[in-house]
Amino acid sequence: MESLKLKRDGEVGILEFDLQGEKVNKLSSSMLTRISEILVEVQKSDLKALVFISKKPKIFIAGADIEEIKGLKTAEASRDAAAAGQKIINQFEDLKIPVIAAINGACMGGGCELALACDYRLITDDPSSKIGLPETKLGILPGFGGCVRLPRVIGIQAALDIILAGKAIDGKKAFKLGLADELVPASLLESYVLKYAQEIIKSGAKKRKKYFKPKGMAAGFLESFAGRPIVFSQAKKMLLKQTGGHYPSPVKALEVVEKTYGMSNRDKALQIEAEAFGQVAATSVSKNLINLFYMMEGVKKQTGVSNASVKSLPISKIAVLGAGTMGGGIAQLGADKGYSVRMKDINNQAISLGYQQAAKIWKKDLERRKMTTFDFETKMGRISGGVNYDGFKNTDVVIEAIVEDMEIKKKVLAETYKHCKEDVILATNTSSLSVNEMAKGLEKPENFVGMHFFNPVHKMPLVEVVRGEKSSDVAVATIFDLCKKMGKTPVVMKDGPGFLVNRLLLPYLNEAVYLLEEGYSVESIDKAFLKFGMPMGPLHLIDEIGIDVAVKVAKIFNKAFGERAQPSKIMIKVSETGRLGKKNKKGFYTYNEKGYKLEVDQKVYADLGLPSPTQKLDEKIAVDRGVYAMINEAALAFLEDRIVEKPEDVDLCMIMGTGFPPFRGGLLRYADSIGSVSIVDSLEEFAVKFGPRFKPSHPLKAMAKTERKFYS
Repeated sequence: MESLKLKRDGEVGILEFDLQGEKVNKLSSSMLTRISEILVEVQKSDLKALVFISKKPKIFIAGADIEEIKGLKTAEASRDAAAAGQKIINQFEDLKIPVIAAINGACMGGGCELALACDYRLITDDPSSKIGLPETKLGILPGFGGCVRLPRVIGIQAALDIILAGKAIDGKKAFKLGLADELVPASLLESYVLKYAQEIIKSGAKKRKKYFKPKGMAAGFLESFAGRPIVFSQAKKMLLKQTGGHYPSPVKALEVVEKTYGMSNRDKALQIEAEAFGQVAATSVSKNLINLFYMMEGVKKQTGVSNASVKSLPISKIAVLGAGTMGGGIAQLGADKGYSVRMKDINNQAISLGYQQAAKIWKKDLERRKMTTFDFETKMGRISGGVNYDGFKNTDVVIEAIVEDMEIKKKVLAETYKHCKEDVILATNTSSLSVNEMAKGLEKPENFVGMHFFNPVHKMPLVEVVRGEKSSDVAVATIFDLCKKMGKTPVVMKDGPGFLVNRLLLPYLNEAVYLLEEGYSVESIDKAFLKFGMPMGPLHLIDEIGIDVAVKVAKIFNKAFGERAQPSKIMIKVSETGRLGKKNKKGFYTYNEKGYKLEVDQKVYADLGLPSPTQKLDEKIAVDRGVYAMINEAALAFLEDRIVEKPEDVDLCMIMGTGFPPFRGGLLRYADSIGSVSIVDSLEEFAVKFGPRFKPSHPLKAMAKTERKFYS
């Protein structure tokens, strides 16, 4: 009762939403019921207008209650839940008096759908004000009227852009599109909306239906009965290309918009939407994407350490050792998030390359008008560089990103510490070298951690935060917090060969090379894994990583893990052909001057001493070999070596670090869907046919004996 309060200011009713005991407002079934009761009161009153406003700072309504959506088990229950919500949201539209939504902060999902049912929408210019329909990112679709109302307000094309991609837009764009009627300073919202309501009352207190009016002949044609099929056809082609058909919700949302746009019978249109919601909400894809959402939300609440009393150190200045691809990328990321960044390298040419790396990323945003020239110059101004340690005494964190050589790293880190303040946190961006070994040469190993970014730094969301044996809680918490402030998803883990992602990825990549050695084509191998849902094929990925790097890491893993990490002879041989992959535009594929993949280099077979491939690949067996090899290694890393603490850590790393298909829930959720018995049986069969590297690990065999799951 305290969460929703109806107040009065003359003839204007003010419905205030402040969900008690929660940081955000959300539309649970109980909250919707209470809203319905209040709207019945309003309907009976003598009020002339109603304002809906949030009392939470920077939050209007975050959306529906995701826990309730997660609990929907059948299509029928999902459909009925959507229909029930629609009925209540309709009450805003059906009130006899005008309703104004006063939006400050996040207005997402069900919150956006509620606002769409209001007659007027005012939104603030505060950066926190975002409005959108992110449902497709959860494997569902807008089910409270969003698919029906949004296209009518802003037109088909703009609506599809938001609905299909699960986008959110800021207040300025919402106003430009006509989704908001006014753009208001945040500090003036409450007083402004009351005056706005009073002016509506003075003008006659009329309800209104706002429909999109296209500007220009081209826009008019695409909105017309003749032009719409073109829009929907192109949108469907684009969706299928982007999703590979693995994500049903955006396709289903498109169908709803196509069927209901222009339909005069609102209730019939909403029924179509509710039916479609039911068809996608109970799917495994939706449940897996919701689980991913909870994993991501969990990271936001974590500190990286178990001791709740530990606080991270404040960070304002960062230094980066090494101004190469990774170093320049890390410098750009830090400066982009508001940090002052100092780059150091051995010569000015390297520093110049670091500047170029940062500028290149921002220039793309400049070209796309995502940033202004002033913003570009401001961010570039946050980066400085040199060949000495000037400025290091005032630096809070130093991130090392130099050559992958243990002795060089030890020497440089020890030297760097002499030029820094005592409590500086040192972090290494190594991808494969031991953090514990590196710490041995440091005066304060407790202030040293791993901070493994993935390439390209500005795009890849994961950072592996590697806790050494002597790393302190404060150092880990500080780097964990810094990762989050840089917009990354950090996962804390123990030190070990390859940490987690590379350790699990190597057997997968290695298996692709074994398939090549067995006579299958590069195209067929990569195509099989693309069909499975990976963002790129494994051989293409080796090109992206760098063939020389992949071979180097393969040798390290072989030394650490023996026969189960035995690299293919072809893996070694391909590096001897001068092929480095994308970086020298010659690998399994050819590349143009801008580094875009062109086609398979057909000379690769002869260079490797292989005949031209003629065998037809069994795609299921190929994929099972690669993926089950990862699962087998994951069982050892997680259950035996305890590199990470939870199965969620493995899945988050594999989704964010390798692009493992989110719709499958992550590597271990996928393993659970197959079953440990089936995986062990397949691995034993593969071990006989293809070699001892497939022998099931002891932890996995133990799971199979009791049919246990990773998420048990």
